[in-house]
Amino acid sequence: MGFLLSKGANAPVPVGAARLRVLFDSTAGPELDASALLLTEAGRVGGDADFFFYNQPVSPDGAVRHLGRNGRADAVEVDLGRLPASVMTVAFAASTDGAPIGRIAGLALRVLDGAGRELFRFDITDTTTETAFVFGELYRRAGAWKFRAVGQGWASGLAGLATDYGITVDDPPAPSIPSPAISLAKSVRCTRVR
Repeated sequence: MGFLLSKGANAPVPVGAARLRVLFDSTAGPELDASALLLTEAGRVGGDADFFFYNQPVSPDGAVRHLGRNGRADAVEVDLGRLPASVMTVAFAASTDGAPIGRIAGLALRVLDGAGRELFRFDITDTTTETAFVFGELYRRAGAWKFRAVGQGWASGLAGLATDYGITVDDPPAPSIPSPAISLAKSVRCTRVR
């Protein structure tokens, strides 16, 4: 088992661990849809191309890749050596289809190295009504990478989270006939950066 982090704690990424897999894991409850945001020094995305999720799974340079779900875990892979110098932070977030994240049991973020060894683990136990959540982030400090356990949520879902990081999100189109509730997480589409 990797280094267990509490909310707000950080730890250095081991030298040589260039490719990392970040797993959003749980044991029961609503499923999570993982995403990653590449942030500049200002703490905001540089553009729509800096937000990765199931509808935009791979960065053009191959530095970030949404791997998808394997069982209950959804995963994102990051190649630290390929990230542009303008990227100071990679935020790892997840959202539900509107169900409160507080209904998810065994919620954890796990960071693995390229060989599959767990480097860090952050068990999340204080969620309630949030439908989107930033679990953790990789960030540059003095020429090296560190990982921080964040644990910050949004009741406004993925749209609220994305907006706070500088992405304008289109509202989902109105259905032409009555239908079940549209999944906000499935309808988010980046349009422009403020």
